[in-house]
Amino acid sequence: MCKSGFMQGKSRSGRTHQYILLIAGLIILSIITSTRAMAQGNLLITPRRVVFEGQKRTQDLNLANTGIDTAKYNVSVINYHMREDGSFEEITTPDAGQNFADKNLRFFPRSVTLAPNEAQVVKMQVTKADQLSPGEYRSHIYFRAVPKQSALGTEEVKKDSTSIGVKLIPIFGITIPVIIRVGESTMKVNLTDLNFSFMNDTIPVLQFAFNRTGNMSVYGDILVEHISPGMIITPVGTVRGIAVYTPNSMRRFQMELDKKAKVDYHTGKLKLTYTSQSDTKTEKYTEAVLPLR
Repeated sequence: MCKSGFMQGKSRSGRTHQYILLIAGLIILSIITSTRAMAQGNLLITPRRVVFEGQKRTQDLNLANTGIDTAKYNVSVINYHMREDGSFEEITTPDAGQNFADKNLRFFPRSVTLAPNEAQVVKMQVTKADQLSPGEYRSHIYFRAVPKQSALGTEEVKKDSTSIGVKLIPIFGITIPVIIRVGESTMKVNLTDLNFSFMNDTIPVLQFAFNRTGNMSVYGDILVEHISPGMIITPVGTVRGIAVYTPNSMRRFQMELDKKAKVDYHTGKLKLTYTSQSDTKTEKYTEAVLPLR
């Protein structure tokens, strides 16, 4: 009886040891596959946003592999809904007041393989734009990394048939918005619901909301300046590339301000300025002021 109990205990101990080795192997495998995904993810795309308006009908997307491994990407179109917090959700049917651009976009090639430090161009074209009603049409171009497949016969053969293996393959992808604008813009935007507080009693945080109206989306940069009672102006925060896409009328936003800036966040006021992005002359969309107490 004692010997039987000892053998049962030894069997349980062996199974526990195998289980621990399995978990450790899965963790190591996860780390390895994540590293590979990072290597596949070294894709640089310019520009990161495309707008077709006026007489513009074509655009070149410049792709470059900045990693150390050869990577392959499939190119397709995906459609998104923007939530109020700025995150995205994939959809197949447009929201009320939203128009997809996918039926009016052509691009070539639809698959790209890039060696390390190699570059290639994906050409985009708008079609039948003259048949579109006035307004804005948006879709997103999706560059999806294709995981490397091991050749047959190169997979490591498991000698222990009682163990269970799980292979984790993260999929890397990048999307960029592509917008077609037809007709005159009636877009307007303002900033509301300004609120300032300290997170964990040390980090200055500013919360506010974008309120958009009209037939077009808005895209630009936020600059926050602290204005002291003595009218000393100090930049304390900048965020580039904030969009509110149609048909959304509101986007809520939160940003941390510079806690190392030599300002007193208990006095004076904060000035927010929302401007367009331009290589020549920027346009000021709107501004708002929050008194500090």
